Amino acid sequence: MDKFFGNLHRVLLGGVVLAILVAIILHVDQLGPHAFWAFVFRWIHVWFGILWIGLLYYFNFVQTPSMPKIPDEHKPAIGKVIAPTALFYFRWAAAGTVLFGLITAGMNGYIGEALSFQGGYATIGIGVWLALIMAANVWFVIWPNQKKVLGLVEADPDAKKKAARWAGIASRTNTLLSIPMLYCMVAQQNVG
Repeated sequence: MDKFFGNLHRVLLGGVVLAILVAIILHVDQLGPHAFWAFVFRWIHVWFGILWIGLLYYFNFVQTPSMPKIPDEHKPAIGKVIAPTALFYFRWAAAGTVLFGLITAGMNGYIGEALSFQGGYATIGIGVWLALIMAANVWFVIWPNQKKVLGLVEADPDAKKKAARWAGIASRTNTLLSIPMLYCMVAQQNVG
């Protein structure tokens, strides 16, 4: 049992296998080829979204507020080990969420309408644009600044302080935008 649960890759693979079994048992006869793949891409989109927003909330609700309480001798473990790993998954989860969200919108035939707020797709369109802004924040503001803060690229102490401030503002902006973005994603299929 420890061999399985002690290995994240095995657990993830086991989760995928279990999900496939559930899909086969419950829904294999209900989905044609296009509908099946549209569903699979939506499922992947949602999974990446949960990872992305979960890490965003971890940074904002747990790591950042806890840093002042951590003794100085323990902070390098966060800056050198935990934060870089979390930021790796954070930025790639953002990219995966956007990619599979756009694929889902394209497969379901509403990508153009959503991006231009037409044809009853204004709600999801707002959600898409909020997600695009958030992903741009991740890749073009948070990550470049965090590389300075974490010492992954050279920066003097003043530059690190400025980078920490901008990364924090961008992260809090994403937290702010995540609430209406999640509303739009859920509301489109329920209230339009």
